[in-house]
Amino acid sequence: MAKRVLVPVIFGFVGCAVLISLGVWQVRRLAWKEDLLAQIDARMAAAPVAVPGTPDADRDLYLPVMASGELTGETLVVLASLKRVGAIYRVISLLETGTRRVLVDRGYRKVGGHAGNNGSGPIAVTGNLHWPDEVDQYTPAPEEKDGTLLFFARDLPAMAERLSTEPVLIVARTVWPTDPDLTPLPVTSEIIPNDHLGYAITWFSLAITWAGMTVFLLWRMRTRDV
Repeated sequence: MAKRVLVPVIFGFVGCAVLISLGVWQVRRLAWKEDLLAQIDARMAAAPVAVPGTPDADRDLYLPVMASGELTGETLVVLASLKRVGAIYRVISLLETGTRRVLVDRGYRKVGGHAGNNGSGPIAVTGNLHWPDEVDQYTPAPEEKDGTLLFFARDLPAMAERLSTEPVLIVARTVWPTDPDLTPLPVTSEIIPNDHLGYAITWFSLAITWAGMTVFLLWRMRTRDV
């Protein structure tokens, strides 16, 4: 009997050890990710600076910036969705600062809501530089809808080409003067996935299940020998 149970005991112990170690690794990754998110939050909330002359997607990601100038009225919209709101249009406008042409994500309006206007005139905006990664092989091509160019993801190079701007996107936190038809949707660390707690719970749950199956197997082996 002792020799027969040795293999399932070893198998059960090794399996539990592997699953527990994976759970512990995910707990450590969770601590690392939470620290990283805290750093990103602090960076996002820092005092805004002027838009760099040559923004870099790695160095300047989430950089708080401020800009002012004229909205030209040239605008496109991006179809998206928002929890507890539903389908929305993100409104992307061209901002001329006097020396530069950049894009501003001014906020969103609900699909089917008041269309408002494309926006024109003087504006001051504070927000964060962002290089959205939303395009994949299934993203449809842009199309015209009700006289406005509709995108199905924030494709920064394509949007900049359509509006003849630098590939620079400011996601607004505050806009002056405000547009009553738009609600700013600023960049936050919520867009960064943090699933490590769920993974840790999964691994620890599997370890408990593995241990339970091992105990059940040993019990069955014992009852058969009685």
